[in-house]
This record gives sequence, structure tokens and C-alpha cells, in this order.
Amino acid sequence: MEAFLRTRLKLPLNRVVEKQSGFSFTLLNDRNSIISYLKGIKPERFELIITLSQGGSFRPHHALLKLPEWHCKWLAYIHDPYPMRHFPPPYTWTEPGSEKKESFVRQISEKAAFSAFPSKLLLEWMGQFHPQFLNTGVIIPHQIPLQDKKNVKLPDWFNPANFNIIHAGNLLWGRDPVGLIEGFQCFLQNFPEAKQNARLIFIGGKNHYSQLLREVIQKHSEVYVIEERIPYDLVASIQNLSSVNVILEAKSDLSPFLPGKFPHCVAANRPILLLGPPVSESRRLLGSGYPFWEEINRSNKIALLIEQLYDQWKKRSVSKLDRQDLEFYLSYKNLKEVILGLKKYVQ
Repeated sequence: MEAFLRTRLKLPLNRVVEKQSGFSFTLLNDRNSIISYLKGIKPERFELIITLSQGGSFRPHHALLKLPEWHCKWLAYIHDPYPMRHFPPPYTWTEPGSEKKESFVRQISEKAAFSAFPSKLLLEWMGQFHPQFLNTGVIIPHQIPLQDKKNVKLPDWFNPANFNIIHAGNLLWGRDPVGLIEGFQCFLQNFPEAKQNARLIFIGGKNHYSQLLREVIQKHSEVYVIEERIPYDLVASIQNLSSVNVILEAKSDLSPFLPGKFPHCVAANRPILLLGPPVSESRRLLGSGYPFWEEINRSNKIALLIEQLYDQWKKRSVSKLDRQDLEFYLSYKNLKEVILGLKKYVQ
């Protein structure tokens, strides 16, 4: 009935429902469906059960909380801070039913035998709210995907012989590209000869900054914006052939997230231009002394970093990241070691 009123009559009762119960009727119904199915399965058949989440939905976690017989083999994966009031600025937001969501996460921290996070900083961040995570937590970073090497036809707008700076991925609100664009323009003003072969390319679907980017490309022919979604294999090939790959994070003091694109950039083995907070998981992994990092709004310093990268590119034609330690950290081999390390603790 709530879904009918919301979709057909445009009466948004879900906020009222979540304020009272903490969660939507749909989520609770899905939870009950999962519980009904799992009750027909004996946990003795398995050594480990992992619950995954997506967005703000933790349906499998809700189900496992109601099944105490699974708790001794349960690894609860937490991909982002939860609830939203635990997001660092600028994403902090108090949602309906936040206190009940808080209680839900506390129960996970107390009941699950193990917890897993994609980054060390996220584990520590959530551990300050629920200290038990610090005792049960392991880090399972995003993986470098295994790719079949295919002959992919490159689009006309990408010339691998150019000095190509690539930002691949959606520009969510907060990932403001203005500092990068202004830094690139400042670089071109200081080195006008680079206009012949330097390109700044944004690849991704329409997003919060689409209108801004459209205005930029009308004034600057060296900036390309690809709004349509293109196949992953093609994006990966472009990243592999780029001169620089950009990771852009929000303006903040801290970013505990491991960007999903981070493994792709490491796999591409090209220099990474990291623009984000002084404390972030990406910077922790690359190292505090990694030379090509700056905060997103410092366009003059970004211009200097682009100048250094351009100078490297001219001298060697192509530069490499060469981080075998990160390639292993983001590999299935490391994942296997983490999982096997839990085996001795499973009851």
C-alpha cells in the first residue's frame, strides 16, 4: 500500500515510515524473504558467509542479524560509512530513522564474527563509532579486474600520441572539476606550444557538472567531454594508453573511501594525478611522498604538477606508475590470503 501511494498517488509516505521503523517496508519484506530461504539451509555446510551491500541498502545484513546460528561464520562487508550522518563532509546528512539505522550497524559490529571494509581509513573511521569493528575488521580492497586483451577500436577523439589527461568516471556532486580545468588552462598559458598535443578528457555519463563542462568545451578546444556511456573495455584501453589518469575526490579534510577507479588506474600503469584531501585512502596507498597530489581547488599548484608530468612525457614519451606493491595489494592473490587468514578463527 505504501509503494502504491508513493508511485501512483505521489504521496511520499516512505519518510514517515522510515522515521518510525528506521527502514522501508520493501527492505523489511526483502529481509524476511532472505530469512525464509536461509532457514532451509544448514550453516554447517559452509565455512564462511559474506554479506555484501549496495548504496544505502544492507538487506543481507538485516537477514543475518535474525539468524544467530550464522553469526559465528558471518563476514559483514561495509562498503561506505553508514548511516549517512557518519559520512565525512561534504556528504554528511541525517536521514529519516537515523537512530534506528545506527542501532542496526551497532548490532552488526557486535554479532558478526568478522567485518570487512574496502579501505583501512574506512575501518578506522567506522571504528570510532563502533569500536568492535576494530577487533573484527579486515581490509578487502577493490580488485584489479582480470582483463582479456582485446583489440579495441579507439574513438576519433582519442589520439594515443597526444599528452592525454584522462578522468574516467562519474563526477558526483562534490568532485568539482573546476580546479583541474583551471590548472590545465594555466598550464597551457604558460606553455602555449602544448596546445598542439595536450588534451584534458572527461569520460562518463551526464552528471552534476555536465552544464559546466559544456560551457568549458565551447571555449577551450583542448578539453573533451564524453557524456555518453561507453563500454568498460574501451575505457580501460584508453586509460592504459593515457599519459595521466586523474582521481578526483571532494574538498574535505578526510576521504576514507577507496575509489572504485583506483585499481583501474593502478592497472593502467600510468602516472596518477590525485586531487583530493590531505588525508585519504588513495594518498595513504600511494604514499604521503607521492609527488603528483594536490587539493582539488589549488589550480596554480595543479598547473605545476601538470607541467612536471608533461615534461616527463616529452622526455620519455610515456611514463609509468610502476607500483608492484599496489598491484599485489589489489589482486586476487591478496584477497585469497585475507580470506584464508580468517579460516583459523571460524568456529
